[in-house]
Amino acid sequence: MMTYKVLKKQIFEAGKYTIVPIRMEDRYDIMRWRNEQLYHLRQNKPLTKEDQDHYFTTVVSKIFDHDRPDQILFSYLENDRCIGYGGLVHINWIDGNAEISFVLKTVLEKDHFEFHWQKFLALLEKAAFFSLDFHKIYTYAYDIRPRIYTALENAGFTRDAILKEHCKIDGHYRNVIIHSKINISHKIRYRSVCADDVTLLYEWVNDESVRRNAIHTEKISWQEHYSWFQQKLSDEKNKIFIFSLDDEPVGQVRLDYDDGYWLIDYSVAKNHRGKNIGKSLISQIINFEKFRPLKAVVKAQNLPSLRVFSSLGFIESGEPEGREPEVKTFYFQ
Repeated sequence: MMTYKVLKKQIFEAGKYTIVPIRMEDRYDIMRWRNEQLYHLRQNKPLTKEDQDHYFTTVVSKIFDHDRPDQILFSYLENDRCIGYGGLVHINWIDGNAEISFVLKTVLEKDHFEFHWQKFLALLEKAAFFSLDFHKIYTYAYDIRPRIYTALENAGFTRDAILKEHCKIDGHYRNVIIHSKINISHKIRYRSVCADDVTLLYEWVNDESVRRNAIHTEKISWQEHYSWFQQKLSDEKNKIFIFSLDDEPVGQVRLDYDDGYWLIDYSVAKNHRGKNIGKSLISQIINFEKFRPLKAVVKAQNLPSLRVFSSLGFIESGEPEGREPEVKTFYFQ
């Protein structure tokens, strides 16, 4: 599991939106938003500048000194301008879980609440699941803002529990609703390919997106595929793994040993794209030292795969491959 000392050097981004380790310069904006939104926060009085300075000096600044702090906070930025903040709080490093906290700039709540919640959650998942390898993240929210539940459920969170009349707000007892999401990479299992997988791999290799991102884009015939597959089954310098989630195949990784490297190729089943599964597949492969060093050759236009290899520590080579179309080459030692 990565420690925060390493995590704090990372920036998680999606287009113009990013989360970065919480910045001192954002503290007064954060204070103002918290004071404007006291009604839904576990904060019983408005903060002063002195309160905020003290908190950032004595608490926030020390987060960066610990391998395993009890909270990890981020500034949420749009084009480098802070429009919210939040992170992981009440962290349980033993069980690998943490509560989510997020406060959005108040003026954005009316028209953009769901959009920014979902954007922040997607960025936070990258930090929690793929950098820190947490098992579970969850929210603990007073039942006074129904829009938050729409945002959470649209982001794939499951309603776990309702704590009846659990808190008192403005003289009335309110429920607390808990939503959570589990790291699916912990549920993905793999096995070596077998003869019965020939049809499945044929369907995957001729998927429109797979062909578009392949170095050679031509559709592959059944005869060509069948002959290739039979040869690979008996080739000592080739390994193919099928990955499954809840017993449903979700992707494959192929390794070909050549010139001192295991050349890695992967694809994700159409119905499971956009779930960071590609990163889960590759991250499991790199745990096997016998498959090192690794090499990946990726089309320059294949941005999802470029991000997967870069985020997992593959180093891009500065040496041109001299190929058409343009490709990028990555190595993992």
